[in-house]
Amino acid sequence: MQTIKASEFKAKCLKLMDQVAQTGHPLTITKNGVPVAKLVPVNPLVTDVYGLHRGLMDVSGDIESPIEVDWDATV
Repeated sequence: MQTIKASEFKAKCLKLMDQVAQTGHPLTITKNGVPVAKLVPVNPLVTDVYGLHRGLMDVSGDIESPIEVDWDATV
């Protein structure tokens, strides 16, 4: 994670905000060598739940055919 002194952050604030928004990498702001704040990108709000996880899961193999295993479903 990148760190920057508070005095440098003050001078370059708008440029650093754009950089964090574009790269997605957070920035730690220090004062006398001690971390005091973190600048992180904002994740866009999801307005529709359908398709929210699209591309995150992969189905491999046949998931529709019956399996050839005997099992007891009585409780």
